[in-house]
Amino acid sequence: MKIGILGCGSWGSAIANLLARIGHEVHIYTRNEKQYARIQSVGDNPGYLEDFTFDPSIQVHLSVEETIDGADGIVLAVPTGAVRSTMEAVARSGSKAPVINLAKGLEQGSHLRLSQVAKEILPDSPYIVLSGPSHAEEVAKFMPTTVLVCAEDEKYALWAQDLFTYESFRVYVQDDMIGVEIGGALKNIIALGAGLSDGLGYGDNAKAALMTRGLTEIQRLGIALGAKPITFQGLSGIGDLIVTCTSVHSRNWRFGNLVGKGTDPDAAIEKVGMVVEGYKTTKACYELSRELGIEMPITEKLYDVLYRGADPGQAVSDLMQRPNKHENEKIFLL
Repeated sequence: MKIGILGCGSWGSAIANLLARIGHEVHIYTRNEKQYARIQSVGDNPGYLEDFTFDPSIQVHLSVEETIDGADGIVLAVPTGAVRSTMEAVARSGSKAPVINLAKGLEQGSHLRLSQVAKEILPDSPYIVLSGPSHAEEVAKFMPTTVLVCAEDEKYALWAQDLFTYESFRVYVQDDMIGVEIGGALKNIIALGAGLSDGLGYGDNAKAALMTRGLTEIQRLGIALGAKPITFQGLSGIGDLIVTCTSVHSRNWRFGNLVGKGTDPDAAIEKVGMVVEGYKTTKACYELSRELGIEMPITEKLYDVLYRGADPGQAVSDLMQRPNKHENEKIFLL
């Protein structure tokens, strides 16, 4: 198949090589002329992936239209903040090809899930989300990775499953779009908190508690929005949470770690050098939880640290001194 990939960062590059290795005709878009020239001349992607070379069959473009012209499928490999504008570019092209989105987040301001943004802008294009524990750095090296694909119409999820399946890339099908999107977006918040905990010098006990109670918060919001509880026990829930909270590949963990060590959030983002989805997702999730009246104490404290200048150590102390309660209280809004 002919696949157009919009976005030439670490994830877009890794997926491009995967699809090319499978045997698809792959075209990839970058808006950066220097990156375009580098790929054309050297074939690598410094600043995003180390020891990486694009498959020679991949064609790189500076035009969205050229990238997706006649494509059987379109992969969105851009940060959450660029999803709307990228979808608008696809809409202007007139393409009705299935869209596979890799971003994990909530839209700022509207707090929409990205499938909801797609319904607004690309109502006639089948929408699929690919999610799960999948660092681009490992996918690029063809290390064993397992993900899932989800679509409202199962035939498109099955189509995407066949599209991406490879000997090192196992793909499951899911049918809970809300749960998959909420799990993928909110795990970045908890990973940020895990990095902050490590930056403060706390141990494995603290991080294990943070991840476990963080999963409770993810479930709480997801179920309130209509997700299935079991989804959060799968790849886009606990699976993605584990990999993002425990790996130095995680931008969210690195960002939180810097903040925990005393770095200002803006300076920490600059040091990471790439988009940190959890930073803006914390704000969107905090605002959404307030609108819905959902209790999310970890998210609230991280919001205080990132947006109100609260002391990270004091935020942890506040969480530890919350009133005693039953472990399962309010997980399922009963």
